[in-house]
Amino acid sequence: MDFLAQIAHSFPIVFRVSFILSFSLEKSNPSVLLYLYMAIITIFSLLVLFFSVVVHEVSHGAMAYFLGDSTAKQAGRLSLNPLKHIDIFGSIIVPLSLLLMTMGRGPLFGWAKPVPINPFNFKDQRWGQLKVALAGPLSNFLLALIFGLICRFLPLAGGLKFSIVFSFFTNSQEVLIPSLQASPYGPLFLIFSVISIYNIAWGIFNLLPLPPLDGSHILFSFLSRRFDGLKMFLAQYGTLILLFLIFFGVSWIFTFALAVYQFMAIG
Repeated sequence: MDFLAQIAHSFPIVFRVSFILSFSLEKSNPSVLLYLYMAIITIFSLLVLFFSVVVHEVSHGAMAYFLGDSTAKQAGRLSLNPLKHIDIFGSIIVPLSLLLMTMGRGPLFGWAKPVPINPFNFKDQRWGQLKVALAGPLSNFLLALIFGLICRFLPLAGGLKFSIVFSFFTNSQEVLIPSLQASPYGPLFLIFSVISIYNIAWGIFNLLPLPPLDGSHILFSFLSRRFDGLKMFLAQYGTLILLFLIFFGVSWIFTFALAVYQFMAIG
């Protein structure tokens, strides 16, 4: 219940950001409008990243606790306080680098500090680690589903929804600003869309079978001892491969996430 209460308390932030963006679109002159808008969205994208990766890690700890391991709870990691979870490299350096490389548009990828678990405490010794590994990506998909369905039922025309989302992610400024101004729900729709799309992408990203991502733990749960050589190779070089993919080879994840979002939220 404490976990759900912390999530509920975070929602007013979304509406404050939406109000600021709506006010900015109405009051700012065109010469500063775009820069103000991009600053707000960039900051909010980082907040979405922090919140989503924190929910992701707390979900790991909550599943471990459900399975009988209280290590994360005793360490104070079953909390949505981002300061308890932020990893300097994965939560700050990598996302900021991606923002700089893409002029603030993303997509963003990153991770939080893993929650501590002790698999020997699990009631389910055979599949416990698999369940804990799956809990993180599933939490991202759940967030994506919730905000995607909200987007679907916001009172905007389907063509306007499509215009807002795809002009934002393709940086079509001459289309984006009029689209956002066309409805008072436009800014809120864009913010919820960013949350949904990024969480689809982050859920898929975390299923990649590369340490330290959850996909590696899922893969290792199914591999027999004769694949120990592969496990050692991935443990040794997985992070380097992952960094290369983040900066040069994960655009397909974001493209797929956009397609899933369009089907779910726009139709």
